Amino acid sequence: MEQYFHSEVVSIGEDAIEMVEGGVVIFFGEPCPAELAEVSIVHKSIAHDPQRDPQPGDVLRVGDAQVTVTAVGERAGDNLRQLGHIVVYCNPELGTNLLPGALHAQGNLGLPQPGATIELIVGA
Repeated sequence: MEQYFHSEVVSIGEDAIEMVEGGVVIFFGEPCPAELAEVSIVHKSIAHDPQRDPQPGDVLRVGDAQVTVTAVGERAGDNLRQLGHIVVYCNPELGTNLLPGALHAQGNLGLPQPGATIELIVGA
């Protein structure tokens, strides 16, 4: 499996817990504005910028959990490269509108701990 994005969780906002439990996971790279840090999983890049945009079929692994990407918004790749920002909707209902900076994914991520790795891996 070829990894094209690798980062590490730095902190988890207080309001991020409720978001994750609801199936919405917001990632934001350092530096993260304080108002966004409250709802985000803040991370720092370990490797270089993503070498490609996320695509359906790719795997997003956060710590021990992983989901399979099913849809990618048209701005998701740019947001990830420029801001380390991406919003993942886990198991969205059929017909849910795909926002430009978002990913839809199947599976559950759960709440990672600081130090957990975040990886995007080319799908099979």
